[in-house]
Amino acid sequence: MFRKKSLVGSLLVAGALLSLAACGGSKKEDTATKEVKLPDIADRYTPDKDTPAWQLDKKEETTKLTWYVNADWWNTEYGKDMVTKKIKDDLNVDIKFITGDDTKLNTYFAGGDMPDIVTVFDSNSQVARKADSWALPLQDLAEKYDPYFNTVAREETLNWYKLGDGKSYGYPDYSNVQSDFDSGDIYSRDAFIIRKDVYEAIGKPDFSTPEGFVEGMKKIKAQFPDLIPFGFNDFASDGSSNGSMDTVVQDMLGVPYTKDGKYYDRNLDEDYLEWVKAFRQVHQDGNVSDDTFTDDGDKFKEKLQTGKYATVMIGSFVNQGIPLQTFKASNPDAEYMAIDGIQSTVGNGPTLTQAGISGWMINYISQKCEDPAKAIQVFTYLLSDEGEMLTNFGIEGDTYTLEADGTVKWTDEARKIQQDDPEKWQLEYRMGEFIQFGHDRFKAMNPDSYVDAVKQMQEWGDGKLTSQFLTENIGPDAGTQEARAQSAIQTNWSTTLVGMLRAKDEATLEGLLEDYKAFQKDNKIDAVNKVRNEKIKENEAKLK
Repeated sequence: MFRKKSLVGSLLVAGALLSLAACGGSKKEDTATKEVKLPDIADRYTPDKDTPAWQLDKKEETTKLTWYVNADWWNTEYGKDMVTKKIKDDLNVDIKFITGDDTKLNTYFAGGDMPDIVTVFDSNSQVARKADSWALPLQDLAEKYDPYFNTVAREETLNWYKLGDGKSYGYPDYSNVQSDFDSGDIYSRDAFIIRKDVYEAIGKPDFSTPEGFVEGMKKIKAQFPDLIPFGFNDFASDGSSNGSMDTVVQDMLGVPYTKDGKYYDRNLDEDYLEWVKAFRQVHQDGNVSDDTFTDDGDKFKEKLQTGKYATVMIGSFVNQGIPLQTFKASNPDAEYMAIDGIQSTVGNGPTLTQAGISGWMINYISQKCEDPAKAIQVFTYLLSDEGEMLTNFGIEGDTYTLEADGTVKWTDEARKIQQDDPEKWQLEYRMGEFIQFGHDRFKAMNPDSYVDAVKQMQEWGDGKLTSQFLTENIGPDAGTQEARAQSAIQTNWSTTLVGMLRAKDEATLEGLLEDYKAFQKDNKIDAVNKVRNEKIKENEAKLK
């Protein structure tokens, strides 16, 4: 059980968040901050804006913190590997990790028996939007316990996560601000790729137009009958993802996210639909396997690893690094490479995306935290260069060296273990895995952070990344009629897209498209878009 000692003052009402998550709540609901009196630490240290509090704290007893991560896959080990052992020693903190799902998270809220730190993954959820009712404001914690936090936290990210009271309660990992997009330190993740041997054998044809794409697939089929000419990421069985065949293709085409400051329905964009018609023709010609629509992620990886696809519209190629590298290692002359395929028919350049300002994992310090001073020290430490270098590269001299030009190199011993003993690398070193406050700009310091198979793809994407902050987290609030309508429309779109890609002729495709438009109208798409446009305006204000 978590410790039940409350902070002095008014704290979370048991069950409040459970009811919020179940009912959705009202957007206009009062979210006034509850007054929480933070414990005094005068006997431990005097905060200094120029020195991290963990270096000042004289508390001798090891602090014990519980940290809930809303994901069953998170590695709960602590203090045994190089990374977390160093965290434990530096901060004098023992962390008990607990994992679970939304049901378990809501159980904690219902009982009021909260962990010290909570990590969730949906910044648009009620848990995040109502964080002022159960979490502590980071600005207050920094002011009282660790002003150095403001040195390592991004102001833009803190502003993005401010709630109605003007304070921020959560801080994410992989929050890329505009300067990150401008710096060149983060890489694109999507591309149209082709096997090098296939590309050369068919005379390097132009895949950039719908007509050239269809003809290129015919050439592949004629010369490489054992290969699947065109593949794409797996479609989610629950309709939550359409592989790489809508958003990823739309980014390749530079389809806008907004027009005149308002939400733009990219699925109905004429440029995109011209390409959908081309993909339909490729399928009709027998150059897309029907299995591609039902393969799961493991099947997709297996076909990449064996080079079964001649070409792939691939999303998040870094996540497919192992199968891509495995194929490259055994077939060096046939490795996959990115080329200028699938381009706009109206002259738009690609606008590839990456993790945005919302990041991914969002971390909170709960109002039930026994030692909030130590908790904010953990946040500061992991956000600092010292913590980032540790979690990404280990200990200087033991596992890496820092070169004069600012790049990082693994030591010979570390590199050998990384390459030859991945299990030991994961269990004993844990580099690149403790990511609650991770950031791409640190990973980019070491060229060997990425497998060789994706480096050409990353280079191809140089200059093609764009931020899309305005349209982050603009979906209707969970539990509202608009949210239910959006979910139904998204599910219908997934079915429609598969149907269009497999349609026997263009007339059938057009019929499916018209049915989808009618479904949108019947499900009050205008009301959904009204919410989206309101949230775009909110995002606009946050970015000023």
